Amino acid sequence: MSLRPATEDAIVAVVTDAARDKEPLLIQGNATKSGMLRPVQAARTLSTAALSGITLYAPKELIISAQAGTKLPVIEAALAEAGQYLIAEPPDLTWLLGTQGPQTLGGIVATNLSGPRRIAWGAVRDHVMGIRAVNGRGEIIRSGGRVLKNVTGLDLCKLFTGSHGTLGVITEITLKVLPAPQATGTLVLPGLAAAAGVAALSAALGSPYGVSGAAWLPAAAAARVPGLEPHDQALIRIEEFPPSVTYRLNRLRDQLSVAGAAILDTVPSRAIWQAVRDARPLQPQPAIWRVSVKPSAGPGVLRAVAPSGIAGFLDWGGGLAWLTGPADTASHETVAAAARAAGGTWTLMRAPDTMRLSVQVVPEEPAALAGIMRRVKAAMDPAGIFNPGRLYAGV
Repeated sequence: MSLRPATEDAIVAVVTDAARDKEPLLIQGNATKSGMLRPVQAARTLSTAALSGITLYAPKELIISAQAGTKLPVIEAALAEAGQYLIAEPPDLTWLLGTQGPQTLGGIVATNLSGPRRIAWGAVRDHVMGIRAVNGRGEIIRSGGRVLKNVTGLDLCKLFTGSHGTLGVITEITLKVLPAPQATGTLVLPGLAAAAGVAALSAALGSPYGVSGAAWLPAAAAARVPGLEPHDQALIRIEEFPPSVTYRLNRLRDQLSVAGAAILDTVPSRAIWQAVRDARPLQPQPAIWRVSVKPSAGPGVLRAVAPSGIAGFLDWGGGLAWLTGPADTASHETVAAAARAAGGTWTLMRAPDTMRLSVQVVPEEPAALAGIMRRVKAAMDPAGIFNPGRLYAGV
């Protein structure tokens, strides 16, 4: 049974009944990320898709508030009218996960998925200023506020962001936004293998030129991006006013001094970085992973998994590896071992349900952190009704 309450009070009623009966609920927005992590075993689905609408937009204050079911295109259109944008550049992974429809603001915050701009401006979590949610007791809770300099109360915003619907039902979110750049440019450095490419990206990120995107694509991945030649290459993005973008890209090209380096202007650059954001360079196999490591370790992760038929590309200056390969336990353990060896983490983004139920989709937390997680879960969702098993079996 799928429930789509259109008000916060109606959500409270659904949660209260479920908690009383200890009946699990699958919490989702528009189900665009339903293929991620572990499948949830629940007879009823609580969707926030009908809880929609912008409740506050103050362009001069760089703040927007909207109900959790508000579709991303609605928010982006409102921001574009004032020349503003969402800072963290959330990816659209519907093509990758085999889902349909625009994602909702609640789903973006609940998954904390960020795009290439993560390296310059932080993750979605860093821009959530306020949140409203319904906890497992059917209580409405509020955290944060609608001003940038808000420091009152316990900060539950970061706790809920990235919780994948396991702690409560998010009903409203307030985000910080920024003016959108007038121009975007990309410095393309061809012919660089992974290690050399990441070294170039690191030099660019350490420069004073304000890099907002840094990715490395192998030839096969580059061939899947319109506007790029099919060979190994590093990509560096700069966004700002047109004369500033041109000046900084030229200076960076001179500083890095890579043969054949080219500069792309706004239109092709935005298409390329949208493709990188949405993981379009992948040639999807049955399983897909995201591995997060320190940037210098990214090339080593690619080398470690290659003998198992797993391939991918690097974003975040080398710190985010998108990987795809066979959907079997051996491949998954290869990815997990490569992430552990690099001191990083992994997320199983897509796989058949049988695999998603039989492997760890995210790493186990250290004992101390796992204990804290269990206590937080017990406090927020005492009956264990919200997305049980989404992250860990039995939790």
